[in-house]
Amino acid sequence: MLVPLTIGLLAVSAVLALIAGHHLVRRKVVDDLLIVVSAVIEVGLLATLVVGLARSGAITDGGERATFIAYLFTVLLVLPVTILIAIKERGQWAMGIMVSGALVVMILLGRLQQVWSPYA
Repeated sequence: MLVPLTIGLLAVSAVLALIAGHHLVRRKVVDDLLIVVSAVIEVGLLATLVVGLARSGAITDGGERATFIAYLFTVLLVLPVTILIAIKERGQWAMGIMVSGALVVMILLGRLQQVWSPYA
């Protein structure tokens, strides 16, 4: 895995969580800024997917490789689903959902790094 890319994605995900938290306190709904930041994260996650799949052969344990690949694909789905739910919600809790989605992305990226690190 690319450690600088992972650190960058963690930082941008933290920014997304902060923006969504600010929107939660201010009782705002999903706006363009949240969608753009989420799109930037998704582009980075696509790069992570490509690099991860290309290097997944280095993981010798089949179970660990399957877990790694499952996390690669799962993390891609979190933010689009989160945004769709937040847009449908339209209430105060929409931003709580966005904060949660950003935190889940950070957790999954950390877990990807844990699975990958013994094989780097």
